[in-house]
Amino acid sequence: MPGFIVLLIIVGVFILSSLKQINQYERGVKFTMGRFSSIMNPGWKILIPVFQSFQKVDMRIKAVDVPDQRAITKDNVPVTVNAVIYYKISDPAKAIIEVENFYYAISQYAQTTMRNIVGEVTLDELLSQRDKIADRIREIVDKETFDWGLKVNNVELKDVSLPELMERTIAKQAEAEREKRAVIINSEGEVAASENIAKAAGILAASTGALHLRTLQSINDLSSDQSNTVVFVTPVEVLKAFEGFAKKMEK
Repeated sequence: MPGFIVLLIIVGVFILSSLKQINQYERGVKFTMGRFSSIMNPGWKILIPVFQSFQKVDMRIKAVDVPDQRAITKDNVPVTVNAVIYYKISDPAKAIIEVENFYYAISQYAQTTMRNIVGEVTLDELLSQRDKIADRIREIVDKETFDWGLKVNNVELKDVSLPELMERTIAKQAEAEREKRAVIINSEGEVAASENIAKAAGILAASTGALHLRTLQSINDLSSDQSNTVVFVTPVEVLKAFEGFAKKMEK
Protein backbone atom coordinates (compact mmCIF):
# COMPACT_ATOMS: atom_id res chain seq x y z
CA MET A 1 0.00 0.00 0.00
CA PRO A 2 2.73 2.51 0.82
CA GLY A 3 4.38 1.69 -2.50
CA PHE A 4 1.13 2.49 -4.30
CA ILE A 5 0.95 5.88 -2.61
CA VAL A 6 4.51 6.64 -3.60
CA LEU A 7 3.68 5.68 -7.16
CA LEU A 8 0.68 8.03 -7.15
CA ILE A 9 2.86 10.83 -5.82
CA ILE A 10 5.42 10.22 -8.55
CA VAL A 11 2.73 10.20 -11.22
CA GLY A 12 1.19 13.38 -9.80
CA VAL A 13 4.52 15.19 -9.79
CA PHE A 14 5.16 14.00 -13.35
CA ILE A 15 1.79 15.31 -14.52
CA LEU A 16 2.19 18.65 -12.75
CA SER A 17 5.66 19.12 -14.22
CA SER A 18 4.25 18.31 -17.65
CA LEU A 19 1.33 20.75 -17.36
CA LYS A 20 1.96 24.14 -18.97
CA GLN A 21 -0.31 27.17 -19.12
CA ILE A 22 -0.62 29.42 -22.17
CA ASN A 23 -2.41 32.72 -21.49
CA GLN A 24 -5.00 34.19 -23.84
CA TYR A 25 -2.58 36.79 -25.25
CA GLU A 26 0.17 34.20 -25.80
CA ARG A 27 1.02 31.34 -28.12
CA GLY A 28 3.44 28.52 -27.43
CA VAL A 29 6.01 27.27 -29.94
CA LYS A 30 6.44 23.56 -29.15
CA PHE A 31 9.56 21.56 -29.98
CA THR A 32 9.70 17.77 -29.89
CA MET A 33 13.22 16.39 -29.56
CA GLY A 34 14.53 19.76 -30.77
CA ARG A 35 12.33 20.03 -33.84
CA PHE A 36 9.41 22.40 -34.25
CA SER A 37 6.19 20.40 -33.97
CA SER A 38 3.21 22.73 -33.42
CA ILE A 39 1.78 26.01 -32.12
CA MET A 40 0.18 25.77 -28.66
CA ASN A 41 -3.04 27.77 -28.28
CA PRO A 42 -4.21 29.34 -24.97
CA GLY A 43 -5.08 26.95 -22.15
CA TRP A 44 -3.42 24.11 -20.23
CA LYS A 45 -1.19 21.86 -22.27
CA ILE A 46 0.73 18.71 -21.38
CA LEU A 47 4.32 18.29 -22.52
CA ILE A 48 6.45 15.20 -22.18
CA PRO A 49 9.42 16.16 -20.02
CA VAL A 50 12.85 15.81 -21.59
CA PHE A 51 11.42 15.01 -25.02
CA GLN A 52 9.34 18.18 -25.47
CA SER A 53 9.89 21.88 -24.73
CA PHE A 54 8.23 25.16 -25.67
CA GLN A 55 8.68 28.93 -25.79
CA LYS A 56 5.97 31.45 -25.11
CA VAL A 57 5.38 34.29 -27.56
CA ASP A 58 3.44 37.44 -26.58
CA MET A 59 0.96 38.23 -29.37
CA ARG A 60 0.03 41.71 -28.16
CA ILE A 61 1.00 44.90 -30.01
CA LYS A 62 4.40 46.14 -28.90
CA ALA A 63 5.89 49.62 -29.00
CA VAL A 64 9.59 50.00 -29.78
CA ASP A 65 11.11 53.35 -28.92
CA VAL A 66 13.75 54.08 -31.57
CA PRO A 67 16.42 56.20 -29.83
CA ASP A 68 17.73 59.50 -31.19
CA GLN A 69 19.45 59.07 -34.52
CA ARG A 70 21.78 61.68 -35.98
CA ALA A 71 21.44 62.00 -39.75
CA ILE A 72 22.13 64.47 -42.55
CA THR A 73 19.33 65.50 -44.88
CA LYS A 74 19.58 65.65 -48.64
CA ASP A 75 20.43 69.37 -48.45
CA ASN A 76 23.25 68.71 -45.93
CA VAL A 77 21.47 69.80 -42.74
CA PRO A 78 22.35 67.76 -39.61
CA VAL A 79 19.26 66.65 -37.67
CA THR A 80 18.40 64.36 -34.77
CA VAL A 81 15.31 62.19 -35.25
CA ASN A 82 13.57 59.70 -33.00
CA ALA A 83 10.51 57.55 -33.55
CA VAL A 84 8.29 54.83 -32.14
CA ILE A 85 7.32 51.62 -33.97
CA TYR A 86 4.16 49.64 -33.26
CA TYR A 87 4.24 45.99 -34.33
CA LYS A 88 2.91 42.56 -33.39
CA ILE A 89 3.80 38.92 -33.96
CA SER A 90 2.01 37.49 -37.00
CA ASP A 91 3.77 34.09 -37.04
CA PRO A 92 5.04 32.85 -33.65
CA ALA A 93 7.09 30.03 -35.17
CA LYS A 94 9.05 32.36 -37.46
CA ALA A 95 9.57 34.90 -34.66
CA ILE A 96 11.34 32.21 -32.63
CA ILE A 97 13.04 30.19 -35.36
CA GLU A 98 14.04 32.78 -37.99
CA VAL A 99 15.54 35.48 -35.76
CA GLU A 100 17.42 35.24 -32.48
CA ASN A 101 15.88 38.29 -30.75
CA PHE A 102 13.13 39.89 -32.81
CA TYR A 103 12.71 42.84 -30.42
CA TYR A 104 16.37 43.83 -30.75
CA ALA A 105 16.45 43.04 -34.48
CA ILE A 106 13.50 45.24 -35.43
CA SER A 107 14.87 48.12 -33.33
CA GLN A 108 18.25 47.99 -35.05
CA TYR A 109 16.75 47.71 -38.52
CA ALA A 110 14.39 50.63 -37.83
CA GLN A 111 17.32 52.83 -36.79
CA THR A 112 19.21 52.11 -39.99
CA THR A 113 16.13 52.62 -42.16
CA MET A 114 15.29 55.91 -40.47
CA ARG A 115 18.76 57.32 -41.09
CA ASN A 116 18.64 56.26 -44.74
CA ILE A 117 15.21 57.77 -45.37
CA VAL A 118 16.16 61.07 -43.70
CA GLY A 119 19.19 61.24 -46.00
CA GLU A 120 16.90 61.01 -49.04
CA VAL A 121 14.75 64.07 -48.23
CA THR A 122 15.37 67.78 -47.71
CA LEU A 123 14.84 69.56 -44.41
CA ASP A 124 11.63 71.20 -45.66
CA GLU A 125 10.25 67.81 -46.70
CA LEU A 126 11.24 66.27 -43.37
CA LEU A 127 9.41 68.98 -41.42
CA SER A 128 6.33 69.29 -43.65
CA GLN A 129 5.83 65.64 -44.69
CA ARG A 130 6.49 63.74 -41.48
CA ASP A 131 3.51 61.41 -41.94
CA LYS A 132 4.60 60.52 -45.47
CA ILE A 133 8.18 59.83 -44.37
CA ALA A 134 7.00 57.77 -41.38
CA ASP A 135 4.80 55.70 -43.69
CA ARG A 136 7.78 55.12 -45.99
CA ILE A 137 9.83 53.84 -43.03
CA ARG A 138 6.93 51.56 -42.04
CA GLU A 139 6.73 50.04 -45.51
CA ILE A 140 10.45 49.24 -45.63
CA VAL A 141 10.64 47.79 -42.10
CA ASP A 142 7.42 45.81 -42.58
CA LYS A 143 8.70 44.27 -45.82
CA GLU A 144 12.00 43.21 -44.26
CA THR A 145 10.52 41.83 -41.03
CA PHE A 146 7.77 39.85 -42.77
CA ASP A 147 10.10 36.84 -42.97
CA TRP A 148 10.68 37.20 -39.22
CA GLY A 149 6.99 36.66 -38.51
CA LEU A 150 6.39 40.33 -37.60
CA LYS A 151 3.77 42.82 -38.78
CA VAL A 152 4.55 46.55 -38.46
CA ASN A 153 1.30 48.44 -37.88
CA ASN A 154 2.53 52.01 -37.59
CA VAL A 155 5.57 54.27 -37.32
CA GLU A 156 5.45 57.71 -35.74
CA LEU A 157 8.22 60.32 -35.89
CA LYS A 158 8.17 61.79 -32.40
CA ASP A 159 10.66 64.61 -32.72
CA VAL A 160 12.97 66.28 -35.23
CA SER A 161 15.70 68.37 -33.57
CA LEU A 162 17.89 70.90 -35.35
CA PRO A 163 21.16 72.55 -34.30
CA GLU A 164 20.61 75.78 -32.34
CA LEU A 165 22.17 77.91 -35.09
CA MET A 166 19.87 76.36 -37.70
CA GLU A 167 16.81 77.01 -35.50
CA ARG A 168 17.71 80.69 -35.27
CA THR A 169 18.21 80.85 -39.02
CA ILE A 170 14.81 79.27 -39.68
CA ALA A 171 13.18 81.64 -37.19
CA LYS A 172 14.68 84.65 -38.99
CA GLN A 173 13.56 83.26 -42.34
CA ALA A 174 10.02 82.79 -41.03
CA GLU A 175 9.97 86.35 -39.65
CA ALA A 176 11.19 87.75 -42.97
CA GLU A 177 8.49 85.77 -44.78
CA ARG A 178 5.80 87.19 -42.48
CA GLU A 179 7.07 90.74 -43.05
CA LYS A 180 7.07 90.11 -46.80
CA ARG A 181 3.44 88.95 -46.73
CA ALA A 182 2.47 91.97 -44.59
CA VAL A 183 4.06 94.38 -47.09
CA ILE A 184 2.35 92.66 -50.02
CA ILE A 185 -1.05 92.77 -48.30
CA ASN A 186 -0.55 96.43 -47.37
CA SER A 187 0.46 97.37 -50.90
CA GLU A 188 -2.51 95.50 -52.36
CA GLY A 189 -4.78 97.46 -50.01
CA GLU A 190 -3.22 100.75 -51.08
CA VAL A 191 -3.69 99.85 -54.75
CA ALA A 192 -7.35 99.01 -54.18
CA ALA A 193 -7.86 102.23 -52.20
CA SER A 194 -6.20 104.37 -54.88
CA GLU A 195 -8.38 102.76 -57.55
CA ASN A 196 -11.49 103.58 -55.54
CA ILE A 197 -10.32 107.16 -54.95
CA ALA A 198 -9.57 107.60 -58.64
CA LYS A 199 -13.00 106.23 -59.51
CA ALA A 200 -14.70 108.55 -57.03
CA ALA A 201 -12.72 111.55 -58.35
CA GLY A 202 -13.80 110.73 -61.89
CA ILE A 203 -17.44 110.54 -60.87
CA LEU A 204 -17.25 113.87 -58.99
CA ALA A 205 -15.46 115.59 -61.87
CA ALA A 206 -18.04 114.38 -64.38
CA SER A 207 -21.03 115.76 -62.43
CA THR A 208 -21.53 119.57 -62.28
CA GLY A 209 -21.64 120.79 -58.70
CA ALA A 210 -20.92 117.35 -57.21
CA LEU A 211 -17.52 118.43 -55.91
CA HIS A 212 -19.03 121.44 -54.15
CA LEU A 213 -21.71 119.32 -52.52
CA ARG A 214 -19.06 116.83 -51.35
CA THR A 215 -17.00 119.68 -49.89
CA LEU A 216 -19.99 121.09 -48.01
CA GLN A 217 -20.82 117.62 -46.68
CA SER A 218 -17.26 117.17 -45.38
CA ILE A 219 -17.40 120.57 -43.67
CA ASN A 220 -20.71 119.66 -42.09
CA ASP A 221 -19.25 116.40 -40.76
CA LEU A 222 -16.27 118.22 -39.26
CA SER A 223 -18.38 120.96 -37.66
CA SER A 224 -20.38 118.41 -35.64
CA ASP A 225 -17.44 118.15 -33.24
CA GLN A 226 -16.77 121.45 -31.46
CA SER A 227 -13.17 120.46 -30.68
CA ASN A 228 -12.28 120.56 -34.38
CA THR A 229 -10.80 123.67 -35.95
CA VAL A 230 -11.76 123.90 -39.60
CA VAL A 231 -9.63 125.81 -42.08
CA PHE A 232 -11.77 126.27 -45.19
CA VAL A 233 -9.93 126.73 -48.46
CA THR A 234 -12.22 127.91 -51.19
CA PRO A 235 -11.83 125.85 -54.34
CA VAL A 236 -10.96 127.72 -57.54
CA GLU A 237 -14.19 126.45 -59.10
CA VAL A 238 -16.23 128.21 -56.42
CA LEU A 239 -14.40 131.51 -57.00
CA LYS A 240 -15.02 131.23 -60.71
CA ALA A 241 -18.68 130.62 -59.99
CA PHE A 242 -18.85 133.81 -57.90
CA GLU A 243 -17.07 135.80 -60.62
CA GLY A 244 -19.59 134.60 -63.18
CA PHE A 245 -22.47 135.54 -60.86
CA ALA A 246 -20.98 139.03 -60.28
CA LYS A 247 -20.67 139.69 -64.01
CA LYS A 248 -24.29 138.77 -64.52
CA MET A 249 -25.32 141.20 -61.79
CA GLU A 250 -23.34 144.02 -63.43
CA LYS A 251 -25.15 143.44 -66.67
